[in-house]
Amino acid sequence: MKWIKLGKIFDPSNYELNEKVGIYAQSPQALVYPEFIRIYFSTRFRDNTGKYVSHVSSVDFDKKLSKILNISKNEIISIGKRGCFDEHGIFPFNVIRYNKKIIGYSSGISRRISVPVETSIGMSLSVDNGNTFKRIGNGPVLSSSKYEPCMVGDPFVKFYNNNFHMWYIYGEKWATKKMYKNAERIYKIGHARSIDGENWVKDNIQLLPNKFEMECQALPTVIKINDIYHMWFCYRKAFDFRTNIINSYKIGYAFSNNLITWKRRDNQLCINRGKKGDWDFEMQCYPNVFRSDSVIYMLYNGNQFGRMGFGVAKLEHD
Repeated sequence: MKWIKLGKIFDPSNYELNEKVGIYAQSPQALVYPEFIRIYFSTRFRDNTGKYVSHVSSVDFDKKLSKILNISKNEIISIGKRGCFDEHGIFPFNVIRYNKKIIGYSSGISRRISVPVETSIGMSLSVDNGNTFKRIGNGPVLSSSKYEPCMVGDPFVKFYNNNFHMWYIYGEKWATKKMYKNAERIYKIGHARSIDGENWVKDNIQLLPNKFEMECQALPTVIKINDIYHMWFCYRKAFDFRTNIINSYKIGYAFSNNLITWKRRDNQLCINRGKKGDWDFEMQCYPNVFRSDSVIYMLYNGNQFGRMGFGVAKLEHD
């Protein structure tokens, strides 16, 4: 599979998203309409403690992803109530159409004392064609458990073979090294299934093999092409990944014939890192693959985890 890079298509610093937000457009997630493509993403502002809080925004493009038609000004989904799993932000936000409904799955963020954050997955519904979402209850639909002790998040949901399937990440542990001041999270990709999209049963297994010790695997996205299921995700080393290009996020690839066993083939990805100075030279992360009018696209973030926006590539295939 060869991806043709179409470049960066959205930079949040060029737009006034609302009175508080002007940086980051992380984890772009597409919802295709007949006349346009809506892309949801997470952006940030600082609260009264000086810490970032992630909010969901959206931008509408034409079907060729070449022209911006509209940028959301309204609140798409509210931040959680005090003490709830999503009190301190939502990142990322995944959307799916099912039975004339638009369902949103959110990765909610809450702060901790001994480590920076904990995450869980919530569910919401839209009653106005994807403009806004109302959560189903104030608690999560998928969270930490006996075999997945922390950091359950990054949901991606599809409906295949009469079941909802969710690919997500879960934390194995928080690791420390003497040379680094802070603990860093180690997370892997897991899978759960559901008959109604709300009540989930986990497989409780790590789907993909590790490429190296203490690898972090994040943000899976899955699409079916020619009876084969294809997954893209991003991976990095656990430490010194924010500014060190060698350890930073890269995009990986795996495939499956049955949604159960996956074969990892990162070398078959065929999407090149940008040249020095480009927006995606330092890292490539948070992929989202979708089909629109028979064309398959990949949205993804670049340097600084999407601080300056996201770009797109188009799949060239037979």
